[in-house]
Amino acid sequence: MRKSIPKIRSLGINAESFDLENVDKALSRLDINRSVKPAAGFRGGTQEAKRHLETFLTRKLKHYQKLKNDPTQDVLSNMSPYLHFGQISPLYIALRVLTSSYAGKEAFLEELIVRRELSINFTHYNHNYDNYECLPSWAKETLRQHQRDKREYVYTCEEFEKAKTHDPYWNAAQREMLLTGKMHSYMRMYWGKKILEWTETPEDAHRVAFHLNNKYELDGRDPNGFAGVAWCFGKHDRPWAERPIFGKIRYMNARGLSRKFDAPKYVEKIEALIL
Repeated sequence: MRKSIPKIRSLGINAESFDLENVDKALSRLDINRSVKPAAGFRGGTQEAKRHLETFLTRKLKHYQKLKNDPTQDVLSNMSPYLHFGQISPLYIALRVLTSSYAGKEAFLEELIVRRELSINFTHYNHNYDNYECLPSWAKETLRQHQRDKREYVYTCEEFEKAKTHDPYWNAAQREMLLTGKMHSYMRMYWGKKILEWTETPEDAHRVAFHLNNKYELDGRDPNGFAGVAWCFGKHDRPWAERPIFGKIRYMNARGLSRKFDAPKYVEKIEALIL
């Protein structure tokens, strides 16, 4: 493997550091929401990150391209929490994945590099990345035109947070996030779309999705999370066929889930975590 020499050595950068000698004192300086329980199934640290990566490379990557949108299957890398907290480098991951001969590596690298960089650029250049105004003009206009459309269901932020909707699939996705700190990526798209459909205004929907994602996701408060929420409202997407409430925003429904995977099995999988 060819060695590369960085233009600027990180050890020579004059940056303010955070004293970690006294862990309790360091934690006291952080604004931590103690009402959020520790996530089950994840431990922090670089060694844990590398362990998850090796499991992905040896057992999951060969199935990734075919099954990555099926939340009943365990084929995701689980790298996003470790990337978020800086416990593993995206370059390290990419170089390890490149050594694989499995076809799924192209799909994974596209997400790790292209989509991740797209999210980083979005938050760097769009100063409204954390609010509704980040959306493209066409998305805000079509949502404005359909803002008064009748909603069959309307839920409060508290009802969403407690997974108290009529939809067992949405509730399962929310519970997965509450219990594990990480919702399956395909279900996170459905989750955001339904918040838009079941909230009085699109502005309120964005606030709810943004709040819950940042509060409970281990990889929340992150460019990928900000861009992911915005995508549910039309960012980095194109206009689709017009329909009530969504206007020209891409639509998702429960029937679509069933065409992709065994949706009741996903609910059973999450219920098993509760027991």
